[in-house]
Amino acid sequence: MDELPDGIRRVTLPLPTRPGHVHAYLLPGEDGWTIVDSGLGLPDAAERWRAELAGIEGPVARIVITHFHPDHVGAAADLAALTGAPVSQGRVDYEQCALVWGGEDWSDVLVEWFRRHGVPPAATDELVEQGSGYRPFVRFQPDPDRLEPGDQLDGWDVVGAPGHADGQLMLLRDGVLLAADHLLDRISPTVGLWPNSRPDPLGDYLGALEAAIELGPTLALPGHGDPLTNPVGRARELLAHHRDRLAATASALGDEPRSGYEVSFPLFGDDLKPSARRFAVAETLSHLERLVREGGARRDETVGGVAYTAAQ
Repeated sequence: MDELPDGIRRVTLPLPTRPGHVHAYLLPGEDGWTIVDSGLGLPDAAERWRAELAGIEGPVARIVITHFHPDHVGAAADLAALTGAPVSQGRVDYEQCALVWGGEDWSDVLVEWFRRHGVPPAATDELVEQGSGYRPFVRFQPDPDRLEPGDQLDGWDVVGAPGHADGQLMLLRDGVLLAADHLLDRISPTVGLWPNSRPDPLGDYLGALEAAIELGPTLALPGHGDPLTNPVGRARELLAHHRDRLAATASALGDEPRSGYEVSFPLFGDDLKPSARRFAVAETLSHLERLVREGGARRDETVGGVAYTAAQ
């Protein structure tokens, strides 16, 4: 456990895939600690948290989940059982969490989705199998307390940060931003288009970056990597990165319709493992949809699928 400014403590938990770790944070408060995110629900998650919490004084008052991705929500139920603390999660985020991790047919939804966007059947099966591998390690807390952007939680402002996940939330107080996966140092958070997500996640993300700049935090504590001492500058870098990626996406289009799967190859390269291709297709689709809305591309929908062409 690492000590950070303002009495905040950081717990770094392992992940079996890149980037190899995820951070959770403990925020001090008058009624006890607020834990932000739970890590992945690996078999030893409860034991690992028990060891981490042995080093703090005082009770855990609450657990906050920033978004439903498995490395952030996976051990939420374990942590709640261990501490007896209530779990809070965004209303929109919890709805998606229950849909993706609580339903039995999500794999079927993904199969149809990827095939509609041009992924060959054999590759689709491999992509979906890779994504389903996390399901045994997600133990979210049913029926948590719901949060909305604009709420306050133990002196922290709840801030919406859609894009990486539709309902992702951050916490802000006195210039310190618990940034989840909205702002990361050195890597760009994945912003993908998925079934039942908002229709323009990249547009949401760009708007949320602009909003983060307006908030003017002086320190951001991310879900992965090192603290950001210039979060406003990093937000501007990410805006520029996605503008460059939009230009590259437009350059990959022509007069002949191309699926999101096909466009993902010039954008992300040919040599990707199935798990990486899965995210590459989703991120390609988010950029294609943003181009459609900006007038830089056309979407062609047929009974068999979806394809994109350059704007005329």
